[in-house]
Amino acid sequence: MNCAQMNKFKGYNIILASQSPRRKTLLEGLGIKFNVIRIPDSDETYPAYLDKFQIPIYLSDRKSQSFGQLNNKDILITADTIVWMDNHVINKPADYKEAHDILHRISGNKHEVITGVTVRTIYEKHSFYSHTEVFFTQLNDEEIDYYISNFKPYDKAGAYGIQEWIGYIGIEKINGSYFNVMGLPVQQLYGVLKNIKI
Repeated sequence: MNCAQMNKFKGYNIILASQSPRRKTLLEGLGIKFNVIRIPDSDETYPAYLDKFQIPIYLSDRKSQSFGQLNNKDILITADTIVWMDNHVINKPADYKEAHDILHRISGNKHEVITGVTVRTIYEKHSFYSHTEVFFTQLNDEEIDYYISNFKPYDKAGAYGIQEWIGYIGIEKINGSYFNVMGLPVQQLYGVLKNIKI
């Protein structure tokens, strides 16, 4: 941000309500000062009628509302990322077997990564989503086992991190935002922050 845009947030408390170290790193890249509040894991159930783009927005909004009341100097950011394939959400793996099954499933195929983001002040709330198509090459069992054993991707939707070893060797191409696949579409977020009412 340039000096005028940085000055907009002087005296304000920007809060990233997230347990994700990747979101923290990405938001730091925008050059703004913020605080991280590690909110507890929230209920990630959602109404069955929601489409794939509405699901992460619904979940990011729920996180925002669970944070509670803001004061007039707070700017709250929450986010939720889903992986979508074959008309289903692929969740975070609970254990080694689930991680292996997920990676075997996405190997050689295309899936979608959709992140919903909610930015809230006392004056307004703005929610949006970012959508990226990810194409994986065919992975063998040895490669999948190596990745899970060394990187333990149990906190990641889709059982992988694009910025890790498996992204280097396994992703053929993406259509959309790379940073969205990491968990926070910072380019879109930047635009929202520039225009948010405070």
